[in-house]
Amino acid sequence: MITVPLALAGLALLAAAPAGAAESASAPASSQAATESVTVKEAAGGGAQAERSDEASRVVRWVASSHDNRSLPYVVIDKKAARAYLFNGQGKALGDAPVLIGVQPGDDATPGIGAKSLSEIGPAERTTPAGRFLAKFGKAAGNQKVLWVDYATSVALHTIPVGNKEKRRERMLSKTIADNRITFGCINVPKVFYNKGVVPLFQKKGGYVYILPDIKSIEEVFPRLRVQPFLDAAAP
Repeated sequence: MITVPLALAGLALLAAAPAGAAESASAPASSQAATESVTVKEAAGGGAQAERSDEASRVVRWVASSHDNRSLPYVVIDKKAARAYLFNGQGKALGDAPVLIGVQPGDDATPGIGAKSLSEIGPAERTTPAGRFLAKFGKAAGNQKVLWVDYATSVALHTIPVGNKEKRRERMLSKTIADNRITFGCINVPKVFYNKGVVPLFQKKGGYVYILPDIKSIEEVFPRLRVQPFLDAAAP
């Protein structure tokens, strides 16, 4: 739940999950069937993406023009819109989908939160951090495979957990953005978006996840955006 140093990325490959990772179990297909239908464009299919916000569009343009993703696939998470946008290593838009995110608006994690159990994490601590993360697949509680966005603070991207009692599938289908704030900080996505888009792209070398802020300015979270207009002007 804070920007992970690149040196920590290798921790995502460890079999032992941090204490707060119990939320990370994948949901069975039966509980995800309706959720899959809300994906605007599957990674393997065609169709137009949902309209992006100005801030999301700025980040997408910056990553594409600066090649900040280093030829790796990436996902842009717009927390205010509760939506994820998927791109391959060449910057081609492949699909987008609704997401569930942390209950509490906020852009930083509570220090030491990765060592807490879910029952020890208070409502004010349940934030999805903003920033640029190098994400890799690894094991979580229950031997489940998840995409670790920030292993040190137990933030992962995965499908809706099994046996949740918060009506997460209905919340994901809802048109009300506030309904999408329900997790302990992890990012829940539809099963088809995860299995047909994220997994094939990220499973070999990982990729980047760019999470837009709730409260901070976008330039504070992504400082390189400040110089992008000058780079655009200098481009032939």
